[in-house]
Amino acid sequence: MIEVVNEVRLTISPDNDNPFLKGPFQSNAREYNANTDSLKVIGEIPRDLHGMFVRNHHNQVHEPMGTYHPFDGDGMLHAMRFENGRAEYRNRFVRTTGFYAEEAAGRSLWPGLLRPDLAERRGWGAIGAMKDNAGTDVKCHAGMLLASMSQGSEPWRLDPYTLETLGPDRNWARKIPDGVASHYKVDPFTGEMMFFNYPERPPYMNYGVIDRNNQLVHYVPIDLPGSRWPHDLGITQNFTVLHDLPLYFDPEGLRQGQHKLVFNRDQPARFGVIPRYGNNAQVRWFEASPCYILHITNCYESGDEVVMDGCIMPDYKTVPVNATANVYDRIRANLDKHNNPTRMYQWRFNLRTGLTTERQIDDEITEFPVCSNDYVGRPYRYSYNVLYKKGDWLFSGLKRYDLQTGRMARFEYGEGRYGSEPQVARALNAKAEDDGYVISMVADMNTDSSEIMILRADDLAAGPVARILLPERMGIGTHACWVEGDRLDGENRNTVLN
Repeated sequence: MIEVVNEVRLTISPDNDNPFLKGPFQSNAREYNANTDSLKVIGEIPRDLHGMFVRNHHNQVHEPMGTYHPFDGDGMLHAMRFENGRAEYRNRFVRTTGFYAEEAAGRSLWPGLLRPDLAERRGWGAIGAMKDNAGTDVKCHAGMLLASMSQGSEPWRLDPYTLETLGPDRNWARKIPDGVASHYKVDPFTGEMMFFNYPERPPYMNYGVIDRNNQLVHYVPIDLPGSRWPHDLGITQNFTVLHDLPLYFDPEGLRQGQHKLVFNRDQPARFGVIPRYGNNAQVRWFEASPCYILHITNCYESGDEVVMDGCIMPDYKTVPVNATANVYDRIRANLDKHNNPTRMYQWRFNLRTGLTTERQIDDEITEFPVCSNDYVGRPYRYSYNVLYKKGDWLFSGLKRYDLQTGRMARFEYGEGRYGSEPQVARALNAKAEDDGYVISMVADMNTDSSEIMILRADDLAAGPVARILLPERMGIGTHACWVEGDRLDGENRNTVLN
């Protein structure tokens, strides 16, 4: 069964020459229900795969106001649910307040990331000018999906079975006027979710905890020296790690309403280790080499130390292009990680001495590192990262790091094939951390098709064990999540680490 349940009217002009609205980034209008009775399956879906893979992506509906950036589009979720060797697929727009307003108007009402000066009405995000598109991150917590925008947005809840948008979280959305920034983390043992936001006014950051029953149980201000532009946080069994990095908007420009990102090379990165239920006075700040960080794999405690693994960008720079280059060339150049290299890295914060030690794990350019949900906040062994196509914002493959032995493995999708952030899905009754699967959503520009790809987590190089072709080629996206079958209805994990 392949059913088109809805089709949204796209108003993007056919004359729009923005490459981030064409090719791999072209918007999708149809919302589907489908299952493996009708979807083509190449290989065999593992019977010990139980749960749901969900990927978010920015899917622009209307002709943009100003220059479109690939982080501006309306959120669209793609979900594939697995059980007993079968799978069901559906995709839905995240129907935010902004989505409905623009649907009624038949046009864009908010500008994007590059032209906040065009805003004519109240917006969301740290900048306060953008539509709340909920197109960046997605996680499952307390039996509901949670989608958000990178800069901070309403906590948009969706039903994990139907993908129906349920609205901002009814329990606590009104209690956090600055919203939820992307990259909230769920502790698999306690079911608690830690989050943050970063408004452009004092205290410049807030930190909170939602319990396993979906109640806001902790929310405190975190004083920073000024407006910042963090992207991720980490959790351990007892602590949360907050980021204060030297890449942020020029303070003088902000006072004049301008948003110009500046990397302050003479300013150390700072990492705030706070007890899970701590306050501003209890934050211990650790200094490290100047850098920017988009995404971390994991944090954990080891003796007196809090360890953080992730991808470091040691020298962020605005990439110069030739004088004849247009704005799209500049966007592409600055998204290309070969111009701003990101590499696997480790920081260790010693709670006894107050010192930071650092080391580079690998010199290859990788990003979007993930580990198994079961090991979030605890000692772990494997990180799965994306590889980049040089010259573009496209993911060409996967790389696995064995952080215990130093061994590495990889899988590349092939020419003209591009993936998304991978997710680790441990097998039912898994016997080891990597006893299970790595899942990604892949677009094939050669055949104009998309698929959900399943690989063995312990043998990436062997290639996919199954590929499930989707009803049409879906736009390129980034962040994804894996929801274990026993978490679809709430934080019901009986987590045992092997």
